[in-house]
Amino acid sequence: MEKKTRFYVSVKNALTWLVALCMVCSAVARVLFVGVRGADVWSQIVLPVAAALLYGLMCLLIGKEQFYKTAIPVWMLCAYYAFVFFGYDFGKFDAMIGSLFAVAMVFCGVLYTQITCGKVAATFLIWPVAAFPLAALLYLNRELVLAADWQALRFLLPDALVTLGLLLVVFAIRIHPANEYHPSWGDRTDGRRIRTEPPMNQVSPYVMWTRCSSMNLFEESFEITNVERYIRQKRREGMTSFGLMHVLLACYCRTLCRYPALNRFIAGQKIYSHGNDIQFCLTVKKEMTSTSPETVIKVHLAPTDTAEDVYNKLNKEIENVKNTPLDSGFDNLAHAFMLIPGLILKFTVWLLRVLDYFGLLPKFLLELSPFHGSVFFTSMGSLGIPPIFHHLYDFGNLPVFCSFGCKRRALEVQEDGSVVQKKYLDFKFSMDERIADGFYYAAFFKHFKRVMHHPEQLDLPPEEVMQDID
Repeated sequence: MEKKTRFYVSVKNALTWLVALCMVCSAVARVLFVGVRGADVWSQIVLPVAAALLYGLMCLLIGKEQFYKTAIPVWMLCAYYAFVFFGYDFGKFDAMIGSLFAVAMVFCGVLYTQITCGKVAATFLIWPVAAFPLAALLYLNRELVLAADWQALRFLLPDALVTLGLLLVVFAIRIHPANEYHPSWGDRTDGRRIRTEPPMNQVSPYVMWTRCSSMNLFEESFEITNVERYIRQKRREGMTSFGLMHVLLACYCRTLCRYPALNRFIAGQKIYSHGNDIQFCLTVKKEMTSTSPETVIKVHLAPTDTAEDVYNKLNKEIENVKNTPLDSGFDNLAHAFMLIPGLILKFTVWLLRVLDYFGLLPKFLLELSPFHGSVFFTSMGSLGIPPIFHHLYDFGNLPVFCSFGCKRRALEVQEDGSVVQKKYLDFKFSMDERIADGFYYAAFFKHFKRVMHHPEQLDLPPEEVMQDID
């Protein structure tokens, strides 16, 4: 994983609150003391006021994990100062000097962005970024400064407060511990960007741009004698509803410890990873009847989960669905969509696709959506039919769909000539080939089979959890 210096500011630090206070006071002072009318109100008041308030809010609300996003209000301030400098009268050098100031502000914005996203570790360089605009304004109004006409210079008070706030940020900044991942530009709410994949892997989502056209199909049979023995043991230990689904999910989580790339997904033609958040989706019926309604649950698992952890998490979600008379969040969302007229609904879905492409879907929608996750497991055996190859959804980011059927018996001839009856379970996988190559998928399924042959290892957390590349 790429090593970068990750900065943050904490609400537990009094300096962070002073930064926010400076920004709020700057916004208030600008409204009170800057006498601008007409079209200039937007560039000279609205823009800097919005930037100052946004900066203060970001420091308080998301400064712990997403301090890098404060570059957005800083760029807004850079645009404001560019407008200010272009408005000064430099005589016949108006265009040239105004352009030089604009270039200087672009440099300030770039430098601040490079610092906050961790590419430049020297936080003291924020000082020139903060001081240059105010110093330039004082120089342009040097006659008032030399005359000590502070009453006339009060229109510079908002800029002085912004400068003070940015200077205090230098002392408020802290560094996240090493070897921990924290979000940066390009990451999404539901995953982090994989940036170091080979060029071919990064280009393939643009060539194969739909999930169904990038889908590979794979079927395999797993011998489950040891799995059934393990299930009976767990039920004797008190896990009365422990079953095949719990074992399969625990095996999947344990295999991801060694092969984390199977927890990736494609969104906006970019490759992302869910990291240690394994989002498992499952269709649940409240009753096993043909008229019983279906709903979808999403369970958040982790690579370190044991079989007992998987059992508790999955059963909790299933019980919540079966024992409550109210519909699930997914059902309520679907009902809300049904109230929208058809043509408007089509536009709404298109808009959701666009927001999802750019990673702007709200977190609560991502949580409710069955089309966003790590893997979808479905049991055809509970329906009494063989497994099917289920398609992947072009909407969302779900990269793997697995179905398994009924248990079956097979007679096999052993090396000594004896005939032994064994039990098998048939699986069919639909997989997005863009998240990993064929060799990686093959290694994953081989290890998955080894874990199923020795399910007792699921009683303990894994000794090592490998992290995906950055």
